[in-house]
Amino acid sequence: MTAANPLLQDFDLPPYSLIKPEHVEPAVDQILADSRAAIAELLKTQQANPSWDGLVLALDELNARLGRAWSPVSHLNAVCNNAELRNAYEACLPKLSEYWTEMGQNKPLFEAYDALAKSPAAEGFDVAQKTILEHALRDFRLSGIDLPAEQQKRYGEIQMKLSELASKFSNQLLDATQAWTKHITDESLLAGLTDSAKAQMAQAAQAKELDGWLITLEFPSYYAVMTYADDRALREEVYTAYCTRASDQGPNAGQNDNGPVMEQLLDLRQELARLLGFAHYSELSLASKMAESTEQVLHFLRDLAVRSKPFAAQDLEELKAFAAEQGVQDLASWDVGYFSEKLRQQRYSISQEEVRAWFPIDKVLTGLFAIVQKLYGIEINELKDFDTWHPDVRLFEIRENGQHVGRFFFDLYARANKRGGAWMDGARDKRRSAQGELISPVANLVCNFTPAVGGKPALLTHDEVTTLFHEFGHGLHHLLTRVEHAGASGINGVAWDAVELPSQFMENWCWEPEGLALISGHYESGEALPQALLDKMLAAKNFQSGLMMVRQLEFSLFDFELHATHGDGRSVLQVLEGIRDEVAVVRPPVFNRFANSFAHIFAGGYAAGYYSYKWAEVLSADAFSKFEEDGVLNPATGRAFREAILARGGSQAPMVLFVDFRGREPSIDALLRHLGLSQEAA
Repeated sequence: MTAANPLLQDFDLPPYSLIKPEHVEPAVDQILADSRAAIAELLKTQQANPSWDGLVLALDELNARLGRAWSPVSHLNAVCNNAELRNAYEACLPKLSEYWTEMGQNKPLFEAYDALAKSPAAEGFDVAQKTILEHALRDFRLSGIDLPAEQQKRYGEIQMKLSELASKFSNQLLDATQAWTKHITDESLLAGLTDSAKAQMAQAAQAKELDGWLITLEFPSYYAVMTYADDRALREEVYTAYCTRASDQGPNAGQNDNGPVMEQLLDLRQELARLLGFAHYSELSLASKMAESTEQVLHFLRDLAVRSKPFAAQDLEELKAFAAEQGVQDLASWDVGYFSEKLRQQRYSISQEEVRAWFPIDKVLTGLFAIVQKLYGIEINELKDFDTWHPDVRLFEIRENGQHVGRFFFDLYARANKRGGAWMDGARDKRRSAQGELISPVANLVCNFTPAVGGKPALLTHDEVTTLFHEFGHGLHHLLTRVEHAGASGINGVAWDAVELPSQFMENWCWEPEGLALISGHYESGEALPQALLDKMLAAKNFQSGLMMVRQLEFSLFDFELHATHGDGRSVLQVLEGIRDEVAVVRPPVFNRFANSFAHIFAGGYAAGYYSYKWAEVLSADAFSKFEEDGVLNPATGRAFREAILARGGSQAPMVLFVDFRGREPSIDALLRHLGLSQEAA
């Protein structure tokens, strides 16, 4: 098996087409056994007299080998999910969890790190090396290194169960999303929908060998119905199916129900926090973040809520009045998107759909690359002939002064068996190997846009363009690092509440005339975005930004409060309703089970950390205000941002890097101004 197992080979880019479910477990078993033996061996020489190369670099090599095998498996499980692969993936989760717990509780390994950090040699280490040692010692403590044996064992059991439950949450959500469809043969029911949305639904029906149209709960399909369908009953039906996925409510009530999974996750997280000496999981979450205390986070979110809620209430009153004029007196959740789009069209004579024609995917990509080329002095070219997991996937290379920097895959379109949402993950970290070779980074950038239909290229809404820029910002953070130690290169070691800074920062160019000129052009004529349309887009930029702000604050406060108060007798739903009492202006119906599909906090890395989006938005808005002062395509400012933030990865505290770039600590004013939520903007 070994000789034929691609996951045990040394490869440059993963041989995706060769990786089969039966390869996964044997490869992981082999690598974990090899790693355990290697660690036992290296501790014989390193425990008493550790060196950077003998300890840290040696472990980096072992981790890189494990990552090289596991990263493509984890990626395929997200983008090409099937029963066999899912089983193979899940069979490895407890093994990996056990291994990492063992590493974190390996006393001789901890002592070797501690001795290295205190050794005379450490005086001469660079700043990234010092930070890596500091983080490693912190992480040993957060892995229970100081706990008695019985509690260490319990820590390991909890971690294993948590990884299993997170995967279960994700699988049940994917299955629930796929379990509901609506087959339509009477086109009149789709009145109001755009041609592109109907073409996509027709394509979905054909794929299932059906006539007519198929509405699914994949986001492009759901969004199209909620935004454009004139049939109110259809909107209500699709809304109900979508917001009750994986729950005890709705058309598939009780199937794939994530309710019990959430309770178990919360119980175990709380137990873990207490085991490590924290009051609750929110406090534990902050041990490795930029924010200093739970009070600071809650004050930050509540302060934003107080400032934003009057704007949100005003947005809602305007929407209700508009819907009443159209004959709907009782505005419901399934009406909000529909009437918001109608109001936007009436007020600004602009629709997301009209704008779509100006954002064909290739024009957007060419413009995006031109922007970062100008700002950061890099060049980006497409590569052909590579192994892939789907025909739509594209591969690009970044070069600087003719030298290879890194590569990234784009997987941009929604399809069956692919996890929803958009994300970046590091497929390979930049690092200097034990042999002195510089290993370049590789990133996966994944979105779920509406694919090309009916002979037209894929056309993006402006929201989708913004999502693309966001994920590309994460990609640049990973790819443009100059740090050569794995523990702090790219996004490694970056505090989670600062990791959204480069991504949200990139979104700004989607709104700047200089940026829009580069990323837009009519898909048929190539004609530039007309000034009149640009003016309308800019005028509509902050349309309902109050509503959007309080919605994000509702999610952030719910997540943080949930993890800070779990065990106080309230259910998940009661915590959510309490937060809605405080900040929401739109109240969803009682059957809404939003939490059951909140994968960010139950299956992603955002547990007690969803506030990070708003926290980092303050940083990104303030960082961008420097470009507003100097010129949004100013190469000198671009290089300064690259060197201060992108190049330095997790080598220093985010506040140090921010101050290096901005010359001062961040201020909230730029964010409120950008969103039109300040008195000055009002």
